[in-house]
Amino acid sequence: MKIFTTDGIRRIEEKTIDQENISMLDMMERAAEAVSFEIIARWRVSKRIVIFAGPGNNGGDALAVARLLHEQGYRPEVYLFNIRSSLSKCCSTNRDRLLGLEGIEFTEVTKTFDPVELGENDVVIDGLFGAGLREPLRGGYTALVQYINNSGAYVVSIDVPTGLFGEWNMGTDPRNIVCADLTLTFNFRRLSFFFQENARYLGHVKVLDLEMSTEAIAATPTDFYLVEREDARDMVLPRDPFSSKYYYGTILLIAGSYGMMGAAQLAARGAMRSGAGLVTVHAPRCGFTPMQTALPEVIFEPDRNEIFTTQIDMHHQYSVVALGPGMGTSDETVEAVDSFLKTFRRPCLIDADALNCIARRPMLLRSIPRGSVITPHASEFDRLFGEHHSDEERLQKAIGESRTLGITIVLKGHYTMTVRPDGKVYINSSGNAGMATAGSGDVLTGVIASLIAQGYKPDQAVALGIYVHGHAGDLAAATHSAYGLMASDIADHLGRAFLDITKR
Repeated sequence: MKIFTTDGIRRIEEKTIDQENISMLDMMERAAEAVSFEIIARWRVSKRIVIFAGPGNNGGDALAVARLLHEQGYRPEVYLFNIRSSLSKCCSTNRDRLLGLEGIEFTEVTKTFDPVELGENDVVIDGLFGAGLREPLRGGYTALVQYINNSGAYVVSIDVPTGLFGEWNMGTDPRNIVCADLTLTFNFRRLSFFFQENARYLGHVKVLDLEMSTEAIAATPTDFYLVEREDARDMVLPRDPFSSKYYYGTILLIAGSYGMMGAAQLAARGAMRSGAGLVTVHAPRCGFTPMQTALPEVIFEPDRNEIFTTQIDMHHQYSVVALGPGMGTSDETVEAVDSFLKTFRRPCLIDADALNCIARRPMLLRSIPRGSVITPHASEFDRLFGEHHSDEERLQKAIGESRTLGITIVLKGHYTMTVRPDGKVYINSSGNAGMATAGSGDVLTGVIASLIAQGYKPDQAVALGIYVHGHAGDLAAATHSAYGLMASDIADHLGRAFLDITKR
């Protein structure tokens, strides 16, 4: 599914209006009906509802909602803020329609506003600015937002919480954004909805389908995509009944150290459970018994050292090389990673401690073979590219670094984001909070390596691998709960995840 910018959504709306030969006012009525339905489904007519409407089309939506609720027996209290006497045409029309009703409690604020008393038993509908905002809030609106946030009322924001931009919010004062309990957005989730720092403003998000033109959606370009089950299903390649293990690729996994052989096991298990033909684990000699006992299907290649990796040599032409899980960052291991990156010129997969080794020698970033994939979590990303204070900052940095270095960067998190060198960003929709557990990322490394080895294009292998990994976590959580979930449960549910995803 495409994720559009605010301008992109506006173009889709305009094309829909043109194709259906309707007016913007008709589209606004469609939006108001959808919002009203959600409110009616949640609260009785006796519920006190206070509506704050701004001077633009978001305010017009709110005024139309007020009218529709009034027609259903509700008694909303409506405040229209028209400080500069500059209502949009649709907002003005909906104001006039509202004023034509008997018994409506309506106040148009043109100069000063005496705050109405609000409490925890009230519902506030935020229709102040939505996605139409072009610059951060200023003046009296900031006081109004803070008043709403401090009221204790249940807040419903129409389209986007006032003060929050649809894309980038680094210059926005967090105090001047409405903290909604429920965000009723139209047609598409906005990019800013996928950043952790914005979750507190959104509450529960529900997307209301206003039936936009499918032709306009297809024709409108974007760099951002949400990977969902249908997308993953379409990417899965069939298994050839006459194939051998070599048909599905060979993996060299450089992982593990004394006390951290579990990471190597989890990565190898993730690779095998995702369909890899043959997995070889290169690890220190101390890992021989643990690996051969836990995973007899995997070949063990011992390092010359007993407790950590000191050499990375290619004895075969592997389909893909993955390195990092549990390797540690001893001086000898850093040297081994350094030597490997400076001599190995094919794309590889780099995760965990291999990234931490690179962070100790930042110039090694330039030695990563083009076409490679790195999979840092937030702390690892910051070690590589400097300190960042938000998911948004990391994404913007990753877009630039991915293009410069010619590598794919996977930003792991609640919404794991895959950043490609061409600037395209794929956001994952599967997974749950139970996957925030030790070893989950190691399993993911194995899954992605397995798909690359099987012949998937790297960008598809990453997007599909992340979705399958998250879906396996969802299946595991259904059995063990988010509290009881372990990384090994994710690996053990990978087969079921593929089975579930490929159902038609």
